[in-house]
Amino acid sequence: MRALTASLRQANFAKAVLLSDRPPATPLDSRIEWREIPPMRSRSDYSRFLMHSLAGHVSTSHALCVQWDGYALDGGAWRQDFLDYDYIGAVWPHFGDDRNVGNGGFSLRSRRLLKALADLPYTDGEPEDLLICRTFRRDLEKKGLRFAPEEVARKFSYERSAPSGREFGFHGAFNLVQKLSERQAIGLFSSLEPRILTHGEHKELLRWAINRGHWQFAALIVFRLFRQPMLRAGN
Repeated sequence: MRALTASLRQANFAKAVLLSDRPPATPLDSRIEWREIPPMRSRSDYSRFLMHSLAGHVSTSHALCVQWDGYALDGGAWRQDFLDYDYIGAVWPHFGDDRNVGNGGFSLRSRRLLKALADLPYTDGEPEDLLICRTFRRDLEKKGLRFAPEEVARKFSYERSAPSGREFGFHGAFNLVQKLSERQAIGLFSSLEPRILTHGEHKELLRWAINRGHWQFAALIVFRLFRQPMLRAGN
């Protein structure tokens, strides 16, 4: 809800939809519609839903997918030519080939792509963005679907690359925490379900907090890291 509201401050959307198995505990922004979906009990459930069920909730040509740890930052950075592509997400710098676009946590996807994904198999445990952008990318391109090139993706959003400050949006808890005061970070991360962050993400946040002397936030992350059940990436 926070991410959707933040994004709505930057752009006018045809519709904003919150997909969840239960209604919000607090009143929604009047511009946001809640739609009930089956519970997502794992990362695999989430990936399977995006690949095989999201198309049923999208009636426009494109959909901006937003998770809790990413949102639109600068409406002035929007480019109309983003809509020329069927998929745009932040660059993955750790992949050195031409399949390094991109991250799904803040991504623009065409309805055409979403419908094509319904015909592809889902491999349990695999993140949906890796399946779409690496495993099945060549197959999707043969069907005429277009993935944004790296230079366009860098203008769209950032995740693991250093930001220029002129991106439309971003993704990643390690980026989100930099936009919050320590008090805000403690409030937000205290409210997260135990397994929403991976083991690696907790360690990244801990290093960030220690390097900046945010000791209360560091203590919270230590508690979550060692006292609560974790999922490693992909599970």
